Amino acid sequence: MRVQPKHPKSPQSMLLPVYYFLIFSSNSRKPPLHSPSMAFIVLLFLVLSPFSLFTAGATTAAYPSVTETSSCSLRNDDLIPIRREVYDNGRIFDISHRYVNDMPTWTSTEGLGQFLWLPASIKNGSLANNSEMKLPAHTGTHVDAPGHVFDHYFDAGFDVDTLDLEVLNGPALLVDVPREKNITADVMKSLDIPKGVRRVLFRTLNTDRRLMFKKEFDTSYVGFMKDGAKWLVENTDIKLVGIDYLSVAAYADLIPSHLVFLESREIILVEGLKLDDVPAGIYSVHCLPLRLLGSEGSPIRCILIK
Repeated sequence: MRVQPKHPKSPQSMLLPVYYFLIFSSNSRKPPLHSPSMAFIVLLFLVLSPFSLFTAGATTAAYPSVTETSSCSLRNDDLIPIRREVYDNGRIFDISHRYVNDMPTWTSTEGLGQFLWLPASIKNGSLANNSEMKLPAHTGTHVDAPGHVFDHYFDAGFDVDTLDLEVLNGPALLVDVPREKNITADVMKSLDIPKGVRRVLFRTLNTDRRLMFKKEFDTSYVGFMKDGAKWLVENTDIKLVGIDYLSVAAYADLIPSHLVFLESREIILVEGLKLDDVPAGIYSVHCLPLRLLGSEGSPIRCILIK
């Protein structure tokens, strides 16, 4: 509860009694301080006025003084952070996964494990809390650069810092892929994505199975087969491909599909998206990778805005 501060009296108002007294006394036949009792009152007021002026200036509307009995004091029980998936009354969706120890990583049965440490903390005498983290670049919601599967691109410096932010930000289509199938050329044809659409997020059975919430890596995830990737490249205007597991490519066609997508260096792959509870449709997507010089992958924060 906010404490409403009392507006302090101004220095001018504090001196008004003396001012009026002197005026009244000047109109009297007797000298202003002729009466001993009145002289004592004036003397007492002048002695106390500096203290009154000091305390009046010490409290302002911007910085109200708070007594010990005020309910403004915070207890640890009151400090409960709010973690959101949706913002602004359903207009903004966070489609990035929260990094936790039990999230899946490539081919691991044990999940990510500890990735965050606090070597310097206020509790151990440091001036501030300073965390350190260590994790694979292709963990959680992340982006692939061309150097991920092309070594000559890696050597030439086509890292995540060279990715086009215009491709990663703009109008996007969220579509539901037929379940129980990898994304083949036939599946791509059935989706009937119009020409001119440049950013598509593919929601698959991976979301229904909540694979990104299971720590053990699952090779049966849904992804693009080589022919599906080839059909997309040759028959659509899509430049941003997003999917809901750790790889856009099906496990059976892991490298061939990646090669098709990344060979031209025009398509950007965003993997590990969190697409549950988001209606299919048209949004504005905004994805920002870290500027990791020399890295072929990076964690990325992605949101959808209606």
